[in-house]
Order: sequence, then C-alpha cells, then structure tokens
Amino acid sequence: MDWKRGLRRVLYPAYEARMMRRIPADARMPQHIGVMLDGNRRWARAVGLGTAEGYRAGADNIAPMLGWCEEIGVEVVTLWLLSSDNLSNRPADQLTGLLGIIEGAVSSLAATGRWRIHPVGALDLLPSATAERLKEAEESTRDNDGLLVNVAVGYGGRREIADAVRSLLSEHATRQTTLEELAQVIDVEHIAAHLYTKGQPDPDLVIRTSGEQRLGGFLLWQSATSEFYFCEAFWPDFRRVDFLRAVRAYALRDRRYGA
Repeated sequence: MDWKRGLRRVLYPAYEARMMRRIPADARMPQHIGVMLDGNRRWARAVGLGTAEGYRAGADNIAPMLGWCEEIGVEVVTLWLLSSDNLSNRPADQLTGLLGIIEGAVSSLAATGRWRIHPVGALDLLPSATAERLKEAEESTRDNDGLLVNVAVGYGGRREIADAVRSLLSEHATRQTTLEELAQVIDVEHIAAHLYTKGQPDPDLVIRTSGEQRLGGFLLWQSATSEFYFCEAFWPDFRRVDFLRAVRAYALRDRRYGA
C-alpha cells in the first residue's frame, strides 16, 4: 500500500496538470457549485473504520475542495451536510456524533477567515446548540471577502419551498394583501425571493459523489437548469483530479438551461 501511495503522489500532480490543460482557456467556469457530499459511511466500511471516522474524513476534505473552487473563480458553493430526513431516520447516537462533527467542521471553516459561512436549512429542527454554532459561524464571517459557502444542515428541498411560500404569505399578511390579490400577482420570482439562498445565483453545476445518480431533494428549486455531474468516488476519496473532471465536463457542455 505504501508504494501505491507513493506512486499516486508522483503521478497525480502530472495528471492534474494535464486535466487543467484540457479545459479550454476560454471555457466558462461555474459561478455557483452545489456539492452532495455522499458516501462517507460506505467509505468507512470499505476501509474498515467506524461511521464517525468516515464522517470525520469527509469533513477533512471540505476545505481542500473549497480551495479548488477558489482556484477557478467560483463565487458560491453549497455543501449538503445533513438532510432534514436524516434528523428523523438516523439512530440517535449516530446523529449526535454527526452533528458534533458538523459543528466542528463549520467552526473550522469559519476560523480560517477565508470564507463567508451561510447556513441554509430548517435551523428550528436542529438541536439548539447546533443551530447556535451555525449562527455564530455566519456572524463571525459576515465581513469576509472570500467565497460564499452555504452549509446545508437540516436541509430538504421540499421543506425549503414550503418555508418560502410560508414566508411569502406571512409577508403579505402584514401588508393586509388578500389571497385574491396575491393570486393575481404571484410568480416564480416572488417565491425565489424567500428561499434560503435568496439573492444568490442558482447553481450552474451540481456534483454528487459515491456513484448515486439522484438529487434526493437537494436544491430542487434552484437546480431547475443546472448541469449535473455524478462521480463514482466516495466523498472522502474525492480528489482535485475528480473536481477538475467535473469542471471540464461542465465546460464542454452546451448549456440549454432546461430547454
């Protein structure tokens, strides 16, 4: 195994450089990338480790990936760290450990001083300590100039749309707008203005690791015209060369924006 790792250290930089050269110089780069960090548990089982070690390995791979995004000029990254469904279908002890790892990962990202952290998700569904850590990370990085990093924790696409509609109705209720009046004017932009990602560009590229080829509720509204890239690697094994492959695939596509 040691000689294999040594060989990879020698070969991968050359392969990465080759991948960079294969991206056209005038290629458009994605402005917003969504990432489904999938496969942590399966990676752990494959290498003989426990679930917690898998999640920690996945958490350790986040900062490098954000650096790769910076290299190509990405402005927004959305990371799906925990779905709202996971809050109810994971064993309590596993969920407690995972939330602790997420709290630590987000705090570490904030501590770098490089990026702006923005929690997206139903924070009211999270334990108060977790929600508070996410809010603290957002507040402490508010004035940073770097990449905007949406951390999706307790996130579900359907829940987001329902929350957006609820927020829209509440706003118009305070204005004493009748339902009949609202029905006459409401359009997609009104709903988009109440999403967790309001004011941000929709994702140009959505990447899912681990070989799964489904959205599972990730950015359902925002990804209507996104390009998708499904990678076989489990998230802890996701390398810069995998990222460059995704970017190259995006750059070579003829985007039709849903047409």
